[in-house]
Amino acid sequence: MSLWKVAWRSIQQRALVSLLTVISMALGVALVVAVLVVYGVVYQSFHRGGEGYDLIVGAKGGREQLVLNTVFYLSQPVGNIPYSLYEDVKEGSRFGADVETAIPVCMGHTYQGFRVVGTVPEMFTELKYRNNERYQFAKGRNFKADQPFEAVLGAAAASRTQLQIGEAVRNIAGGSHTDRAEFKVVGILAPTGTPVDHAVYVNMRGFQEIHHGAAAAEHAERADHDEGGKHDEKAKHDEHGDHDHGNEITAMLVCIYPDRANAGRTDVVARMVNDSRVAQAVVPARVIADMFEGVVGKLQWVLLGMAVVTVVEAGIGIMVSIYNSMSDRRHEIAVMRALGASRFTVMMVILMESILLALMGGAIGLLLGHGVIWACSPLIAEWTGVVVDMLQFQLMELVLIPGLVVLASAVGYLPAVAAYRTDVAKSLITTP
Repeated sequence: MSLWKVAWRSIQQRALVSLLTVISMALGVALVVAVLVVYGVVYQSFHRGGEGYDLIVGAKGGREQLVLNTVFYLSQPVGNIPYSLYEDVKEGSRFGADVETAIPVCMGHTYQGFRVVGTVPEMFTELKYRNNERYQFAKGRNFKADQPFEAVLGAAAASRTQLQIGEAVRNIAGGSHTDRAEFKVVGILAPTGTPVDHAVYVNMRGFQEIHHGAAAAEHAERADHDEGGKHDEKAKHDEHGDHDHGNEITAMLVCIYPDRANAGRTDVVARMVNDSRVAQAVVPARVIADMFEGVVGKLQWVLLGMAVVTVVEAGIGIMVSIYNSMSDRRHEIAVMRALGASRFTVMMVILMESILLALMGGAIGLLLGHGVIWACSPLIAEWTGVVVDMLQFQLMELVLIPGLVVLASAVGYLPAVAAYRTDVAKSLITTP
């Protein structure tokens, strides 16, 4: 009989204790798998957001806030930049040789929890996402430049709001003065797995008209309630005159010609913009990488460390389980020795038993971890846009099985030494 069969028989004789030990190991491994897979999902979701364009140009301020607002539609805009700067970047002589396209965006309020973004039709015709994939429409079409009150919905926004083609998006400015303003839904984008899925896009012309009208109405209302009347109204006009919403945008997404980008012109264009007084240019991929490693990356190592501690505790449980059984197994070990087994052979049987328990727990843990992630895949896809399947593995999982073998060998060493030192004569005389 092989040593593996002897170890397996020993596990079967203590079925309940062995089962509990295997379950403990499986839960620890499942936790490790879940942390690794979820980290991979978050990594994909984060980095996909900044793909498709080379630079973001926005108002002076925090780089991270500009990226969070423009890429992920979180936080509030840093400020606005003049529309003339967009025209200069897109068509001006200073940037013309480097800039392939520039897409303006205006960040508005939220509609049922989804950010409203004013932009131009070229957003979905000239920009790409992920691996140079083009935007597709699941239903309808892109909005037209000469139709200022048309809207396009991201896949997640359409699913959650239940809006259909032909229905209206109302009150996007979030104020009482815009209740009558509405945008007709003309298209619903196919899922992209990027933040684009979680926004409502409207024609920038209509967006600016509504916001400019809302601002004017609020200023007039304040003037009517002010005792100074005309004097204060003039002061407010002077205060806000240089910030006409129709002449400003929140940011622009800039694509550099590939050959120029390869030649290092992206950083050159960024420096030219940064030298101005009104705007800054950031490389979104770099900012996202810094934010991810600075926040999510550290958190991943903390969670992974906790999961590894759980696995080690399960390994210690294997050691305690086998060691506590040694007093009941001395007669069995003595019989093996009397039948010709060497001390080393007995020691190897105990080590193999520890390894078998760890490998069974590891196999069940792998299946359990991936099974739970797969069961939650619809929610993950809805929240992040990343589709997770049952067989989605991370490279670090390849270390799990060898790691479990090493751990099992380490924790099995103490009971194996106890078996090695078993006194044959005393154990044979002692009644089992």
